Amino acid sequence: MRRNKLMVISLATLLLGSTSTYAAYSKIVGPRKDGTAVTPHGWMVTPAGDQLTLGDFPMGGALSPDHRYLIVSNDGQGEQSIQVVDTQTQKIIQTIPYKSPESLYLGVAFSPDGRTVYASAGGNNKIRTYDFEKGKLTEQSPTNLTDSSKTNFFPAGISVSQNGQSLYVANNLDHSVSKVDLSTKQISKTTLVGKNPYTTLLSKDGRSLYVSNWGESSISLLDPETLNIKKTIPVGLHPNAIVENPSNGKIYVSNSDSDSISVIDPKQSKETETISLSPYKKAPTGTQPNALSLSEDGKKLYVANGGNNDVAVVDLLNEKVKGLIPTAWYPSSVFLKDDKLMVLNAKGLGAGSNREGQYIGNMIKGTMSTIDVPDQMKLKKYTKQVEENNEIYKDEDPAGSGVFPIPRHENQKTPIKHVIYVIKENRTYDQVFGDVEKGNGDPSLTIFGKDVTPNIHKLADQFVLYDNFYANAEISAQGHNWSTAAAANDYVEKNWLANYSGRNRSYDFEGGNEAAYPKAGFLWTNAARSGVSFRSYGEFTNYDKTTGKYIASEPSMGNNFDPDYPTFDLDISDLTRFDTWSEEFDQYVNNKSLPQLQIVRLPNDHTSGTKPGKLTPQSMVAQNDYALGKLVDKVSNSPYWKNTAIFVTEDDAQNGWDSVDAHRTTSLVISPYTQTGKVDSTLYDTTSMLRTMEMILGMKPMTQFDSSAVPMINSFTQKPDFSPFKVEQPSYPLDRKNGEAAPMAAESKTLDFKGVDHADSEKLNKILWKSAKGDTPYPGETKEK
Repeated sequence: MRRNKLMVISLATLLLGSTSTYAAYSKIVGPRKDGTAVTPHGWMVTPAGDQLTLGDFPMGGALSPDHRYLIVSNDGQGEQSIQVVDTQTQKIIQTIPYKSPESLYLGVAFSPDGRTVYASAGGNNKIRTYDFEKGKLTEQSPTNLTDSSKTNFFPAGISVSQNGQSLYVANNLDHSVSKVDLSTKQISKTTLVGKNPYTTLLSKDGRSLYVSNWGESSISLLDPETLNIKKTIPVGLHPNAIVENPSNGKIYVSNSDSDSISVIDPKQSKETETISLSPYKKAPTGTQPNALSLSEDGKKLYVANGGNNDVAVVDLLNEKVKGLIPTAWYPSSVFLKDDKLMVLNAKGLGAGSNREGQYIGNMIKGTMSTIDVPDQMKLKKYTKQVEENNEIYKDEDPAGSGVFPIPRHENQKTPIKHVIYVIKENRTYDQVFGDVEKGNGDPSLTIFGKDVTPNIHKLADQFVLYDNFYANAEISAQGHNWSTAAAANDYVEKNWLANYSGRNRSYDFEGGNEAAYPKAGFLWTNAARSGVSFRSYGEFTNYDKTTGKYIASEPSMGNNFDPDYPTFDLDISDLTRFDTWSEEFDQYVNNKSLPQLQIVRLPNDHTSGTKPGKLTPQSMVAQNDYALGKLVDKVSNSPYWKNTAIFVTEDDAQNGWDSVDAHRTTSLVISPYTQTGKVDSTLYDTTSMLRTMEMILGMKPMTQFDSSAVPMINSFTQKPDFSPFKVEQPSYPLDRKNGEAAPMAAESKTLDFKGVDHADSEKLNKILWKSAKGDTPYPGETKEK
């Protein structure tokens, strides 16, 4: 490794020809020794209170009736677990692990007497049952959720009746709720509700059962005795958590994609008020509330905001946010014990370097913050800290100086009229660019260096090298949402984990399920809204066997996609994709009708491992590199070169290793206005790239993340170089296939490469290393292993 850390730079040095000066956004992503962290978005994480490390992605929990113990459900991609936390000593006193396919998922509840604990087991379609005595769980026989149709109920949030005889279960994948007789451990009745129900709440008087329909904008109200639906109550978009006010019976619902709390009057059975959780006036969505807790007197509501990394304190007398408390990354549950808040943080302090071979999907550990309920003075300080943490980029020269490639106000003109956005798959910075001497890389971690990717290397050298660019996502399910919507919503964040770990949940994150759609939609939705012409190639499309064509998987795309352009299919070469794109590009050149925005998917740097008969990983990456090089060559030798910018990034960085942070990835911006040969070490992320494209095309931000992102202004110059790019011929054979004796060929045979990230990514990472490095020990392992 050539440098231990990125050096603070003067960003103005990259603004060639500009008189503006910009603050240095050059932080390094990841955990810090002082217990703080920086997220891939560049936001600081400074959790209040005392911190306790938990398991992989704590999602749900329950306080014992005496408030002495907190049961935590860790529901991550790796080893899941139930943990018992002593709330007095703030220590974990028991952990029960579950390896895939054994599962947990969100729901935890105590029996009224505190002697029994129930936990939803998600893809196992059962409710785990534990005896609980003196802080110790002892697992008993479960309640199996079965019917004649072998339904995949996928139990989520649960509630226990006051007499301890019945359990109410939100069946997330069956769009239903079940009533379970706990004496017989049998389902008494199941009733269909709204889409993808998240949790249940049984009112204190036992007369009303509320179910939040996460996949739509409603609450189902049922009779708990008969389980008949009494009413469907409209609320905000994608509701999740529900609580009841002990003082007046009002019901509060957090709406994860509306950034609001719905207040339901139980007498009228309708929403009577809406409390905004937006961090500032007219803010786009992104707060992502997902957990609630009430003070005993019913005067304060505490809201865990997963997107903003804080807990909002809501004064229920005037129904307004009174202040904010900083948490760790993605708070997912909040509990109140006496005068202390206990907050579960699903992503804790983030990842950091995975140079020891850790897999990003399960290396991040959750945490619990124990925080004294703040008085008004303390809350004011906390609120200021949250505002500082969630920094919003401010242009130091908002007026601009004449024409500039990136307009900084509505009236400023740009010479760039067309944007081509290329989305690739799953590489880290060090894996590809670690061998670039002028960047902050570790060549010992490089397996797809210049010998395999001559075009990407030439592009980074000829235009701009980014050595501090991060994917916001851990994996592709989030990645294609972050890359096209500037966010992965609460549904995506909490459900990829089961899918990626073989816990009986399908991949429904790239269209096909409205639960995964954020409020503002996607980049193409934004383009249509803004009057920007667009065309999509392979992104959010599916193959239709009936027609032999590709169709859009998300309706707002309309017909603005190429039905002949292949989506994710590793058996189709990226060079074939280039040829299909190139055919349309020629037509646009001839007709002088190039859309303002093109989205192009080039996925084959994902690879098929060392599966015999398939192309070697190096061949697939080399094909991907050549396809991109040819695309840039074609554009740069066309009439559109003078007014086009090509943006290239990976949707995530999961299949590799990095010396800085597991989210760091390879990105490029290719244009006459970036042909400088410079290194730009500004902290950029996926949403920085989106924001830059939006600014060029006159589109407004979609979420709080692209709205606050640092645009890639420092890579652009007012003095363009119109020299075309000449594609480099491959230096690695493009047709080399894996033989039966290829490294870890037997393991590769067992992997499913047909769908996006269906293959075990942790295993694939080791395969890729072996294919390139042979007997060199895998990162973190020794020769003897």
